Amino acid sequence: MLKTPTKQEQTNSYYAATANDSTRYPELKGSERADVCVVGGGFTGISTALTLAERGYKVAVLEANRVGWGASGRNGGQLICGISGEHKLVRRYGPQVADMVWDLRWRGNRIIRERVARYGIDCDLKDGYLEVAIKPRHMKALEEDVEEYQQRDYRGEYRIFDREETRALVGTSAYIGSFLTMENGHLHPLNLCLGEARAASGLGVRIYEQSPVTRIEHKARPLAITEHGQMEADSIVLAGNAYHHLEGRRLSGLTFPAGSFIIATEPLPASLRQEINPRDLAVCTLNDIVDYFRLSADGRMLYGGRCNYSGKVPASIEKSIRPRMEKVYRQLKDYRVEYEWGGNIGIVITRVPLVGRIGKNVFYAQGYSGHGVNVSHIMGEILSDAIAGTMEAFDLFAKMPQVRIPGSQWFGNQLVALGMIYYRLKDLR
Repeated sequence: MLKTPTKQEQTNSYYAATANDSTRYPELKGSERADVCVVGGGFTGISTALTLAERGYKVAVLEANRVGWGASGRNGGQLICGISGEHKLVRRYGPQVADMVWDLRWRGNRIIRERVARYGIDCDLKDGYLEVAIKPRHMKALEEDVEEYQQRDYRGEYRIFDREETRALVGTSAYIGSFLTMENGHLHPLNLCLGEARAASGLGVRIYEQSPVTRIEHKARPLAITEHGQMEADSIVLAGNAYHHLEGRRLSGLTFPAGSFIIATEPLPASLRQEINPRDLAVCTLNDIVDYFRLSADGRMLYGGRCNYSGKVPASIEKSIRPRMEKVYRQLKDYRVEYEWGGNIGIVITRVPLVGRIGKNVFYAQGYSGHGVNVSHIMGEILSDAIAGTMEAFDLFAKMPQVRIPGSQWFGNQLVALGMIYYRLKDLR
């Protein structure tokens, strides 16, 4: 049994400060039942719960802290298609799965857009995402992406830009080119998660906060045990990603937490916003160690990156991130940073999301390697399908071999950190 963790409120982020509401769902006390018990109140858990509720299941969600407390409520807010490691799926299973993987890579974006419209979720959703190139090899990769879009007769808006066109789009000469896709975009992630939770609750999903699960009892109807209660269900979904430690015998050594950090400036003047991001796009570099940035709905620069695997949080996130921001935008050197925060994302060595089942009725999905906004919603649908008995997409991931690093979490993280040194050196080429 795990030691009951300390229950926490939302982190001190820009997103928490501008959340539409503060959730106060009750703590689980006593014994209850559901068709499906979801452990984790982030995107994977809430999206799974909402999908199942839309299909008529009786669902309960157990969250250790608050809805959206982890990476779901702290991330860069970039809505980007794609599944990390998707090329490895095609390489393993062959070209017969290529169409399925291409459709899946867009599915999360479309689920989010459908839900924002259907449930009236106010999460500052904006169209447009720009990948920016720093080196010639980046431009070659973007040109290959354009060729794939053309071959697949992709009907969404997309375009590649040269150096001068890119400079006009992002107000800096730091990049040699870029690739724009308008079906991608950006949003306020915590408000999306909270909005989906409200929608799920409105469909009868019982959500419990401050209810960390300490163990799973595997039975014909398994039990999720908390400090003051238990939930019996036909199926359990483990949706905790980088922050949960359940089922260590099966899952330890497969997913590793990586720290990512963000700063938010004070609101910028309209003239400056027009200079540095006139189309209000989400932007991300093509280095293996990425920087990502965008404007918030109230005109702040949100700038993130500096992913690390050491487990250490910088003494000052601002001092760690600000020089990176000012290297791109000297125009921002005199503007205050009003928020700084970070959190963990789940990284898998193969970069293919970790999906599977323990026994017949405990399912899990985690390890999205930085693509969580989109992929968590894909997995919510895939897990719901699997619970209903449709296993095709589930098996695509579940049968993918994964790499386990034996030993302690600390030891595993140090090995991953050594690997990232290689990628930093690679970025210098």
